[in-house]
Amino acid sequence: MGATQKVINLYKPSTWKEKGLKWTIRMLFVTLVLLTLFFMLYWSNEPDEFDVNNNAKYTADKLNVPIVNGFTTTATLAHIVETLLDKPGGFIENDRMPPGVFLDNMPNWEFGVLVQARDMALALRNDFSRSQSQSTEDEDLVNAATKLHTDSELWVLPPAESQYRESIESLYKYLKRLADVKQDNAQFYSRADNLVDWLQVVKKRLGSLSQRLSASVGKEQLNTDLAGDADAKQSTPNASSKYIKTSWFKIDDVFYQARGQTWALIHLLKAIEVDFTPILQKKNAMVSLRQIIRELEGTQQTIWSPVILNGKGFGFVTNHSLVMASYISRANAALIDLERLLQQG
Repeated sequence: MGATQKVINLYKPSTWKEKGLKWTIRMLFVTLVLLTLFFMLYWSNEPDEFDVNNNAKYTADKLNVPIVNGFTTTATLAHIVETLLDKPGGFIENDRMPPGVFLDNMPNWEFGVLVQARDMALALRNDFSRSQSQSTEDEDLVNAATKLHTDSELWVLPPAESQYRESIESLYKYLKRLADVKQDNAQFYSRADNLVDWLQVVKKRLGSLSQRLSASVGKEQLNTDLAGDADAKQSTPNASSKYIKTSWFKIDDVFYQARGQTWALIHLLKAIEVDFTPILQKKNAMVSLRQIIRELEGTQQTIWSPVILNGKGFGFVTNHSLVMASYISRANAALIDLERLLQQG
């Protein structure tokens, strides 16, 4: 009987210590999941808008330089990139570990912001800082634009964040020279033609976003690639019409990329309003610029739905993509009017 009892004891389910260990492991797992969800929600909050004039004053005080023409636009670009790196969670798009790797909307928002930052960096390098086509490029702006074009998904050797941080440092070096009256090797030329060149890039960005957002419901689109020029040619023939529809898995990606681009563009346009005031007033175009900004600000309204909804046309469910496309299309139409005023006004 004793031997039998001993064998039975060997096969008892578990001791109280084993139960305690299992309970502890379960609690740690639940805690880890809850913390991950908390940080996912916290890191998904989009940064607030900032005042470009206050930012310019803060930057000027930090660098101990006066605010001169072009300072506000460049300081705004630098702060936009800083926001990407210093917001809660930092730069998330290249994360390979939880909770950042589980996020989807914020990385797309970041990429949208990055697109506009890259375009402005190129505009500074190619247009705003150069008086003529034969003038020399500014080395700091060359470095800033080059570093900003680092692959946003690069996470090692070197990570994208380090390259973007070096881009900010180059912009600050340019600002120091720009505001130094003893140096004349850094300039910012507020001319109508320079502004038009950048606006043409912005116009194409907004047009592309509007089309991609509108394609959330699917539509048959006629081929207008060669319209307006009877002698125009293209590499390979296309169908006379094609059906365009954004994949269901990409709808929220396009939406948040648009939201990021418009967030950055709002600040850049407000900075342009400061640095190009004489030109805009002379062309009677200030109101047109402010109307563009007002339309774009509509894209930043609070999203009350937990998911991006995309009902069909006038269907029962709302379509967030079409609402976003509406604001962007109106802003783009006003942008075309502004471009015409700057060229002909």
